[in-house]
Amino acid sequence: MMLEGKVAVVTGAGGGIGREIALAMALAGASVVVNDIGASLTGEGPTSATPGEQTVAIIAQRGGQAVVNTDSVADWSSAQRIVAQAVDTYGHIDIVVNNAGILRDQIFHKMSPEEWLTVVGVHLNGSFFVSRAAAEHFRKQGSGAYVHMTSTSGLIGNFGQANYSAAKLGVAALSKSIALDMQRFGVRSNCIAPFAWSRMTSSIPATTDAEKARVARMQQMTPEKNAPLAVFLASDAAKDVTGQIFAARHNELFLFSHPRPIRSAHRGEGWTPESIAETALPAFRASFQPLDRSGDVFGWDPI
Repeated sequence: MMLEGKVAVVTGAGGGIGREIALAMALAGASVVVNDIGASLTGEGPTSATPGEQTVAIIAQRGGQAVVNTDSVADWSSAQRIVAQAVDTYGHIDIVVNNAGILRDQIFHKMSPEEWLTVVGVHLNGSFFVSRAAAEHFRKQGSGAYVHMTSTSGLIGNFGQANYSAAKLGVAALSKSIALDMQRFGVRSNCIAPFAWSRMTSSIPATTDAEKARVARMQQMTPEKNAPLAVFLASDAAKDVTGQIFAARHNELFLFSHPRPIRSAHRGEGWTPESIAETALPAFRASFQPLDRSGDVFGWDPI
């Protein structure tokens, strides 16, 4: 019961990773606001409470406490209502899990402004809106934990996901900024890059043999494998953990590095474009980062 007495908001909890995190947090003793708008993978279609209601029903069957919420994270006012429901229902809020997301995969030169704005609106703006709505409550009570879902598509790279990759790398930077700004109030903020075969990942294009092999590996990884890490990061056992990026991949856990300078060059008289080409470029070239993707870095089968 690592979360006994705590109140959690889990966005996008109508299925997949979000549902498993909500279930695990309820099992660990938390009262949960299960947020899900019930839309399609691309964010289209009528809002339905059904996915969220199903998660709440499972929690109730297991003896836990949960309520459903169908507000959109991508709107400032509705994000405020998500947090308000937690406070109004349970009296306070202790945990925010920013998991809600959609995909609009498209190769960059064909990506429309709408495909860009919609994905960034849910993933990045939504993470800010819900986090900001909870921030004042966390500040006043001197405690709180944020768990944000980032992705190796942003941390490493992937084809056809400029919108998703940019948003997810932005989420990692947002988490670090929250950790820096809110540390003095006893508030923590961390990221998880989850690996799981779910409704979202099932739309990943797989045309080449390498892409098909990557998808086959991902199908072995079920969403609930990410939940223990989320529960830990939300608990008091992680009271000294903040500003970090983790990944959960089947039975593996990873801690990610943050970008730091890796080589330097100095020229007393300053630099010209020509001297950069002649001196700095050869010095740096051996340390250039490869143009790889998540599947290239995680090339072994899930353990």
